[in-house]
Amino acid sequence: MGMSAKKSAQTQGKTTEAPGESFAKSMDDAISKVNEMQKTADQKIEDLATGKSSNLHETMIAVEKADIALRLMVQVRNKMIDAYQEVMKMQV
Repeated sequence: MGMSAKKSAQTQGKTTEAPGESFAKSMDDAISKVNEMQKTADQKIEDLATGKSSNLHETMIAVEKADIALRLMVQVRNKMIDAYQEVMKMQV
């Protein structure tokens, strides 16, 4: 197999995405996951309050997971804003 055939065989399975697009998709996926965690925690709280569930431990774990995920997302957002502001301060 020649060099060009090897290269084309290696790149056939790979998709070419721009770095910005993959970052945007990663952020969108992360936001969706955090949202789902919040919804799950809310549902478990509602189930506990209405008597559909009596498992306080699972409810508290879901609430804490959602809280940690949201705090992490806020910190990531803050770091992104800081980085953007630093880039905007640069003189060209």
